[in-house]
Amino acid sequence: MHFRPAAALLALGILAAPSLAAADDYRIGLITPPPHQWTKTATALAEDLKAKSDGRINLTVFPSGQLGSESEMLQQLQTGALDFAFLTLGEFANRRDDYGIFLAPYIAKDVPAARKLLSGPTAQKLLKSVSKLGLVGFGYGMAGLRQIVMRGEITSGAQLAGKKIRTVPFKPELDFWVKVGAAPTPMPLPALYDAFANGQIDGMQIDFEGTWNSKYYAHAGTIIESNHMMFPMVAVGSARKWREVSDEDKKLIAEAMAARLDSLVAAYESIDADYLAKLQTSKVPVITVDRTFFGEAIDAWYAEWRERAPLLKELEAEAAAM
Repeated sequence: MHFRPAAALLALGILAAPSLAAADDYRIGLITPPPHQWTKTATALAEDLKAKSDGRINLTVFPSGQLGSESEMLQQLQTGALDFAFLTLGEFANRRDDYGIFLAPYIAKDVPAARKLLSGPTAQKLLKSVSKLGLVGFGYGMAGLRQIVMRGEITSGAQLAGKKIRTVPFKPELDFWVKVGAAPTPMPLPALYDAFANGQIDGMQIDFEGTWNSKYYAHAGTIIESNHMMFPMVAVGSARKWREVSDEDKKLIAEAMAARLDSLVAAYESIDADYLAKLQTSKVPVITVDRTFFGEAIDAWYAEWRERAPLLKELEAEAAAM
């Protein structure tokens, strides 16, 4: 919710004593740019809330990290300075290893499998536990399955050894690339295009959507369709602010949020296919690989992370039962 300073309101005669301002103005923060599906989903959510409340609820969307990094937005949520956010799992996985289980390689064979896991009991257990961070969890979204884009010609996983691969700074993801033998290189998304173009990095872990929309393929020598990892997002709100919301609005917001998140995840099956088809029209070779491409790295990752994150075994059991 956006508030004017209390002193200013008192001066205008709007407030007679300290109290809440209009409880129907909210803000949601994201790091993704306007064309990204996460931002489109937040915008659609804002439209839903306005329509369902007859214009009373106004949700303002702040994309592209306008409100700060994810770490900064998390702090804003905790203090009540921000209402809602769509966050990657990085800030959660770096606080508790169990949140990293969703980055387990090949835990989901495709988008429908990812959708089931993100709505399953293990995922819901972790969603509830965000309350320990002063948050309210509404559900999960995701971006496309992870692929690999490299500057040079790549025909085997062994050729990734020593290569600088742009990643996000999640412990499970960094550890995966270390075990592959590469040099994981975290960097902000806005810096990625130039770093790839001028050779500061050799490749990236990315999705087809980002590869096409940001034109990373223009400097690529190989696109590797690996589908080796999902990339979840968690929709959260400020527990401090949520306490101030009426029961009626809580129900409306939670239901609208759940519907949009589920639609987002489901949409990536066709989104991935559409962007893959576009990339196949470029001059860059697209090769398709499976788990064997990564050699022993995946088994080594699971051996370590089953100990580090006990809930991984539960998630594996859910995946095996599909």
